[in-house]
Amino acid sequence: MFSVFACGAVFFPGLFYSFRKILRSTFANWTEADVVAVSERLLSAVHGALATTAGIVVVSSCKEVMTDRHWLVNGFVWFGAPYMAYDIYAMYLSHYHSQKVKGQDEAYRGHSLRTVKRFLLRDRLLVLHHMTLLLVFMPICLFYRRGLGDFFIGCFFTTEGSTPFVSLGKILIQLGLQDSRLHWINGVTVLLSFFCCRILLFPFMYWMYGRQYGIPLYRVPLALPLHCNLGNLAILAPQVYWFLLLCRKAQRLYLRSRAQGEDPKGTDRPKTQ
Repeated sequence: MFSVFACGAVFFPGLFYSFRKILRSTFANWTEADVVAVSERLLSAVHGALATTAGIVVVSSCKEVMTDRHWLVNGFVWFGAPYMAYDIYAMYLSHYHSQKVKGQDEAYRGHSLRTVKRFLLRDRLLVLHHMTLLLVFMPICLFYRRGLGDFFIGCFFTTEGSTPFVSLGKILIQLGLQDSRLHWINGVTVLLSFFCCRILLFPFMYWMYGRQYGIPLYRVPLALPLHCNLGNLAILAPQVYWFLLLCRKAQRLYLRSRAQGEDPKGTDRPKTQ
């Protein structure tokens, strides 16, 4: 599996570098902060699409939720691990260049421990999320499952299903299309995909386990080991928190558009023109 890991270690940094080169040549009036921010979002979208596709393949292939195996589970964990590490670096670059463009802090004249510390404090939840996947989720998937539960790992892959839409929303804002019909439709899609892929997923997994072993849904938590329920709860809690933040943001945007007497489906000219 080292070769798969090496492929991921080449693929994701290479993709990020390619996005930056293409965007620099395509949008000559963009700052480095613009280029890095959109490149990082495109990288997240690609990883999210790959993870979701892998998850759908695994879930649809495993008929027995506990014992069926699929090679793609361990394969994608190895392949995707470099992304989690590299995306932290990409997020740091985005933070650094965005602060540097503002020019309000002399600390951002160059990279330093101070700029890294500020990044870690500002984006601590996302960094914690990535590090947890690397240091907890990855070892459990690869070494401690005893070959069980590929179906459920596939389900967890599909939690990335909302990521491409979240990334697209931020890219549309970067292009000056925050009031366009496309951005409005994408916002609705973000809420629906996030709710389905990251919240409804958990009762779905419990229901599938119960159906497999003839247990009513409400009794499934009692049939599972305590650490399984606690682990699912620890994963679910931040998803609910982030979903509530998305709902509040959507509400603010809707109320603002009504207050300004604007049609949320209207269109603006992109700032790149």
